[in-house]
Amino acid sequence: MKDMRKLLIAVPAAALVVLLVASYLTRGAMANLPFLRGTHGTPAGTLVDQRPWQTAQALAPLAVSVEEKRLARNAERLADHEVDQAFAQALRMAALEPPVLKGDALALSQKVTALKETVKEDQAAVDRVSAATAKLPKGPDGTVQSDELDVAKAQLTLDSDELADATDDLARVSGDKRGAIQQELTTREASMKKFDEQMDSAAPTAVASAKQHGTLYTRLKSWFDQRSRMDLISQAKAEADADVVALTAQHAEIEKKASAAEAGVGSASTDTGTPADSDAVRGRVAQMGKMHAIAQIHSILDDRLQTQQQLSGVYEQWLAQVQLQHSIITHLLFQSFALIAFLLLCASLLGAFVRMMLDRSKMEQRSLHTLRTIAHLAIQFVTLLLVLLVIFGPPSQTPTILGLATAGLTVVFQDFILAFFGWFVLMGRNGIRLGDWVEINGVAGEVIEIGLFRTSLLETGNWSAQGHPTGRRVTFLNKYAISGQFLNFSTTGQWMWDEISLNVPTGEDTFKMIDAIQDVVLKETREGGKEAEREWQRAAKQSNLSLFSATPSVEMRPAGSGIDILVRYVTRAGDRFEMRNRLYQSVINLLHKPEEKNALPSESKS
Repeated sequence: MKDMRKLLIAVPAAALVVLLVASYLTRGAMANLPFLRGTHGTPAGTLVDQRPWQTAQALAPLAVSVEEKRLARNAERLADHEVDQAFAQALRMAALEPPVLKGDALALSQKVTALKETVKEDQAAVDRVSAATAKLPKGPDGTVQSDELDVAKAQLTLDSDELADATDDLARVSGDKRGAIQQELTTREASMKKFDEQMDSAAPTAVASAKQHGTLYTRLKSWFDQRSRMDLISQAKAEADADVVALTAQHAEIEKKASAAEAGVGSASTDTGTPADSDAVRGRVAQMGKMHAIAQIHSILDDRLQTQQQLSGVYEQWLAQVQLQHSIITHLLFQSFALIAFLLLCASLLGAFVRMMLDRSKMEQRSLHTLRTIAHLAIQFVTLLLVLLVIFGPPSQTPTILGLATAGLTVVFQDFILAFFGWFVLMGRNGIRLGDWVEINGVAGEVIEIGLFRTSLLETGNWSAQGHPTGRRVTFLNKYAISGQFLNFSTTGQWMWDEISLNVPTGEDTFKMIDAIQDVVLKETREGGKEAEREWQRAAKQSNLSLFSATPSVEMRPAGSGIDILVRYVTRAGDRFEMRNRLYQSVINLLHKPEEKNALPSESKS
């Protein structure tokens, strides 16, 4: 037992030392903050890789502190720019290497060209008719009705739809991706409108954000959330670094194409012998246009490469910011665990002190054990309450918590509450007093103590026919005055039926003896019976409500040794034993009178 007590003190003490050391070692976690230092692969189904923007958009809601939110917005801005440049590069690459048109593709291309001219003519016709219609007088409703204008607009709509269908068919047959890329770009621009009006929401700084978690539960939850965020941000940074490597390879390939195009332009200029050679001039112009397109793509790649490197740097800063918050939360966790260890150590030391003080006491052993148990339970309850406050903190819904606690305490202590109000009932006119002979829930005895919550009796047991106590002390909660039952045989009106039994031998005077016994019982109980009848009638409020009779009754039963007689009579509860003794004495005297008469002649003869 002593080893266990030492262990209960040693374990919290060792844990407290270790946690205090860990808290000390992480004390510099918040020193890295600026104001404390004094200073202020393309997914399937898409043609352009939009993963940088999708990654930044997915990570943005994870930002907690104001520093994180700024980094998240910066990452969104850089990712948005990078994806825009990716679309520009994709469009220029598609234009730089147009597909070779053959067969159906060539026919569709010619059709598209013809439809474009037709649409231009339709638009010119609509403009011409609109100008002519504007000069006409307006109708009563303020508008000008022109069937020719309606026809021109309808024709323009039909030709525009046919041009769109032919363009889609041409792109599908020829493999030209410019239309699909442009459609993706339009969809992206529409989805980006909702981000233009976003502002940094009010958020606390890293320290304030971490210190908002004032309980062990919230700190542990934040600690695991930060671990998840660090993993996600690390993956985003790794993705950005992989894009840097891929863009570097594309950059080198474009530089090779630019060198080849420059060499081609040089050879074309040397091969052109005469200015009149128009084919050579057109070839040189095409080569120069190709070289210009490659230079634009090279510039876009430079921009994308720089943007991806900046984006990787932003993710690195973001990861460092989350790691900073993680170290702060770790520091606070050590403090919480240290506080719990301190509380447990204090509880162990206080328990040892109370035990030592009680061991020196000279109280009775039973009372000492009870006091020791109560003291230890109180210390454990208070310690548990303080530890729960450290883990979960004070309840936020105080009225609700108080209401639930009150309801719970009412259910738990309902017996004591009923006992308290039962004490007032017992102190009333029809209650009980010290010294009364009562029966409570089937246990009879004399009242020796009436407390605020309990009533104590000196019990009379099975052999109490003579009124002797058993020596046992029986205690009841006072709730019996409300939810139970009790009888007080010491107050006015407490009448009861009692009985005596005896055996009369058979003989000539048997029935005369039974009549004599009945007369004795009637004589002894006459006054008490009349008083009982009067009280019963007063209790009934109306004398004709019920007929109460207190006349004794005699029952006879045959027996092997004579006739068994059972006499029932009414007596006051407090006089029960005295009345029974008197009746037995009178009956015994009555039974012995014939023996005395028969004995006299024999004595005279002698």
